[in-house]
Amino acid sequence: MERVFKALASEPRRRILNHLLGGPMTVSEIGAQFDMALPSISKHLAVLKEAGLVREQKRGQFVLYSIAADHLANLLYGFLTPFCPEARKIAGRRRKVGRTDEA
Repeated sequence: MERVFKALASEPRRRILNHLLGGPMTVSEIGAQFDMALPSISKHLAVLKEAGLVREQKRGQFVLYSIAADHLANLLYGFLTPFCPEARKIAGRRRKVGRTDEA
């Protein structure tokens, strides 16, 4: 969870996640949205990937980055469950659905 909060603490990384809401993008496509060098974008993406917030997929000579939405949701529900009654309800429903799918 510490890696997730470290990743989300950075405004450029939150902006990258926001851009990825539109679908998978290459480093160059993401970089076109920022006034920073591509190696810096790559470093931000590495932090997001290490935190489990983005996935990368090789397509020929390109690497596409996308949001790992399911992982992000599970992490946040896991964090919020002890503090928030609504999160406990949602987490409980998600576990029930998961058990039903496994059966």
